[in-house]
Amino acid sequence: MKFTVIGGTGRIGSQVVAKLRAAGHEAVPAAPSTGVDMLSGAGLAGALEGADTVVNLANSPTFDAASLDFFRTSMGNLLAAGERAGVGHQVVLSIVGVDQVPALDYYRAKTLQEELLQQGPTPYSIVRATQFFEFMGDVLSWTADDKAVRLPATRLQPIAAADVVDGVVEVATGAPLRGIRNIAGPDVFALDELGRITLEAEGDGRTVVTDDSAGMFAAAGGDVLIAGPDAHLAPTHYRDWLRAQTR
Repeated sequence: MKFTVIGGTGRIGSQVVAKLRAAGHEAVPAAPSTGVDMLSGAGLAGALEGADTVVNLANSPTFDAASLDFFRTSMGNLLAAGERAGVGHQVVLSIVGVDQVPALDYYRAKTLQEELLQQGPTPYSIVRATQFFEFMGDVLSWTADDKAVRLPATRLQPIAAADVVDGVVEVATGAPLRGIRNIAGPDVFALDELGRITLEAEGDGRTVVTDDSAGMFAAAGGDVLIAGPDAHLAPTHYRDWLRAQTR
């Protein structure tokens, strides 16, 4: 099979391309560096030529209200180009609970992306993943100073990026779901607890202060970011992953 991987040079995309190729498929990365502009549509026709499946891992350059325009325009261009090219399966990577956090511009933008895909002309699959292990450092930095990190007790079920790759490839190489698959890590943590675990593993002496108004995830209440009983659980535990990173 031939796959076009939009965002195929990024953290997840480059691994998806490599895994598809290792399985004997043709996988073409499409990104600005390969001459593909999702907003203008330039380069899309060539990138999608002969593709059986498109895996859309493109990300907005911002997380504010401008992300709505990015996903509206890029998704419209991709669906139209895919229909012209005869693509039979469009796959998008999204976020668990994305439609339940309307206070966040980026989550509203990703919800719009999902809706456009569902209303589009091509059979589709949506893979919703929880927060990546690899982003914990960024999350801590948003509300940190030299002495403390302020984090809400929002419940998360984080997942390793490598496990996300496996989940995306599994769905992309199968028949269109015409629906959503949730994937998540095996363990649930409160974000403030996750911060303490991370700092301790890294030998960072700062204190984690529980502050339910701090940072982006303060907008997510209850269990909206937990994958639920129907989720496909990945094998990698956060503490094991941390130990491997800090050796």
